[in-house]
Amino acid sequence: MRYGLAAMIRKAIPAFAAVFLASAASAEIRIVALGDSLIHGYGLPAEQSFAPRLEAWLRENGAPDAVVVNAGVSGDTTAGGKARLGWALDGAGGDGPDALIVELGGNDLLRAIDPAASRANLAAIMEEAKARNLPVLLTGMLAPLNYGADYKEEFDAIYPELAAEYGAIHDEFFLEGLVGKPELFQPDGIHPNAEGVEALVARFGPIALELVERARAE
Repeated sequence: MRYGLAAMIRKAIPAFAAVFLASAASAEIRIVALGDSLIHGYGLPAEQSFAPRLEAWLRENGAPDAVVVNAGVSGDTTAGGKARLGWALDGAGGDGPDALIVELGGNDLLRAIDPAASRANLAAIMEEAKARNLPVLLTGMLAPLNYGADYKEEFDAIYPELAAEYGAIHDEFFLEGLVGKPELFQPDGIHPNAEGVEALVARFGPIALELVERARAE
């Protein structure tokens, strides 16, 4: 009987392993990255864009269960992001997302949109995330001085103030560490090249890892 039991246990191990692996797969942390061309990966092969590179970084640095969904649309403004947020979240796959990265505002700056409108759009996005109980990482843009000091002050304040109001993780400037290094950008001087994306992800990854931990705690 003792040997029969041992044989039964040996036979059962693969089944238990299969159940464990299926459970692990269903426990993925799905992060929707809502943004513009910087998220979408303008000018780059899909595999070199921000979302898959961030996913790879997270999986190699303590979050093997992380999945990053690319919800970037080139040319998108905060208004565009707000308009398609529900679709982006509902189409994230699985049982829906567990967390949200918001990277929007650069195209608002290019169009000199009133900061009050940008703030209202981003606040609406944060409200929807709150309603869905999604932890958020809000990464900012910084206005150039050529719009004037008042415009810059009003725009730059949007991100830290909304992050504080909604309890989100705040990243001051998405392109931090890249600006002033033309070798990290495509010829347009706006969009990171593949090397630039790697540098961006290396800086951004630890902040995103904090988002994963918040999602796990929910």
